[in-house]
Amino acid sequence: MNQLERPKDEEDQEETECHHDNSDGTNNNNNNNRRKTVCPGVGEHPLQYNYTFWYSRRTPSRPASSQSYEQNIRQIGSVASVEQFWRFYSHLVRPGDLSGHSDFHLFKEGIKPMWEDDSNRSGGKWIIRLRKGLASRFWENIVLAMLGEQFMVGEEICGAVVSIRFQEDILSIWNRTSNDQTTTSRIRDTLRRVLNLPANTIMEYKTHNDSLRDNSSFRNTKISL
Repeated sequence: MNQLERPKDEEDQEETECHHDNSDGTNNNNNNNRRKTVCPGVGEHPLQYNYTFWYSRRTPSRPASSQSYEQNIRQIGSVASVEQFWRFYSHLVRPGDLSGHSDFHLFKEGIKPMWEDDSNRSGGKWIIRLRKGLASRFWENIVLAMLGEQFMVGEEICGAVVSIRFQEDILSIWNRTSNDQTTTSRIRDTLRRVLNLPANTIMEYKTHNDSLRDNSSFRNTKISL
């Protein structure tokens, strides 16, 4: 079985947890500072890394700051196996059904989806802008590629984000080391392949240091064809 194929008997699997999470993977409380660790259940197929889902939403008219961003972002669940992922993912709203200024984040456990996080501060992200209606399918493809270790860049990948906006939707994948050209190029090329992007698709890269300087995720990016 391909590692990320949906297991046929997933409903019969019991989830074994190192700490107390609910059966659908959601946490019993929303304390973002308390680390939740889950373990694969007996007979389940472990992922190479544990991953945590986050959700954020804000009013666009309000000025963003790192403090307000951290207050708006909410940890919604962690997974450690293929079975746990599909069980949790099947209960999530699809990105295309979200409204307004909303984001889903999927990051390795222990890494917050924030520019200032120790694992992110020296890194950056590749950005792909999508016309409306494509976000759900592209998000699933990028998530499966990340969990299935298709990028082949060791521990460089930190996580992925889908950002729902009013006129477009935006996918991004974050890596640890922005000045490693070989690694960032491999991530870009893998994104093109797993998303089956046309050769002329514009891709953008932005370091988290630049984001901190201009307090923006998607402005003033570097264009790559």
